[in-house]
Amino acid sequence: MANKVANARVELPKWRQILNVSLPVDLSYIPIGLACGILLNASGFNVWTTLMVSVMVFSGGAQFLIASLLATNAPMYSVVLMLFFLELRYALLGSSLSKYLHGESLKFTAIFAASMNDENYAINYLKFSTDKKFTPQDALKVEHFTLLFWAVSNIIGSLIGNAIHIDLTVVHFALTALFLYMIVMQLKEWLLIVICILSGFLAVFFLVLTKSTLGLVISTIVSSLIGFAIEAQIRKHNPKSRWIHPMKNPAGSPVEEDLEDEEE
Repeated sequence: MANKVANARVELPKWRQILNVSLPVDLSYIPIGLACGILLNASGFNVWTTLMVSVMVFSGGAQFLIASLLATNAPMYSVVLMLFFLELRYALLGSSLSKYLHGESLKFTAIFAASMNDENYAINYLKFSTDKKFTPQDALKVEHFTLLFWAVSNIIGSLIGNAIHIDLTVVHFALTALFLYMIVMQLKEWLLIVICILSGFLAVFFLVLTKSTLGLVISTIVSSLIGFAIEAQIRKHNPKSRWIHPMKNPAGSPVEEDLEDEEE
C-alpha cells in the first residue's frame, strides 16, 4: 500500500508537484488578498487597476500602503518614495537567491525578480537549499502560482468592495496593524527597540515640520542612518555588546535547552 502511494506521488505532473509546494502560501493569500482588494476598492481602485497593481507590485504590505496613502490624498512622490524604502529589502533577498540563478538569461532574471515576494522567496530558498533537483524554472512556477492566487483574491475582494460599503478608517487600521506586526516580529535586539522609538518621535517631528507625508520618508531615512551608524560603532568598539545581540527568549531555545541538558 505504501509503495502505491509513493508511486502515485511520483507520477504527479510537474505543475502539480510545484502547486503542492506553494499551496500553503497560496491558501494563506486568499483571506489577506480579499481584504486587500476590498481596501483598494475603497481607496478608488476599480477591478482593472486592482489587477494591475496586484501583478505589477505583488506585495501585500506595499498595496496596503498604497491604499492608505491614497485614501489620505498623499502626493504621488510620497507614495513612490515610501514604496521604494519599503520594498528595498528585496535587493537583499534577491541577492541570496542569485547564486542559484547562474546561467539564466536577463529576461528570465527580470521576470523572476518581478514575481518575487517574501513568502515565495522563503519557499524557493528552502527548496534550493534542500532539494538538488529543484530548478530556477520550478522556482519561477512557485512565484507564478502565488501571484495567481494573490491577484485572483484581490480581484474578488474588489468585486466584493463594489457590493458593500467600506469605511475608509478601516484602511488606516489595517495598515497600522500590519506594520505593528512587522515591527514586533523584528524586535529582537535592544538597539532595534531604541531606533523604533526614535523613528516614532522623528516621524511626528517631521510630519509637523513638513505638514505632509514626506515627513515619514525623511524620518525613515534619518532613523535608518542613525541606527546604521550606531550599530557600526558598537560592532567596531564592543562587538559583544548586548545592544546588538538577540535578546534571550523567555521560553528558551533549542540551543539553550541542549546546553542545559549537557550541564545536567
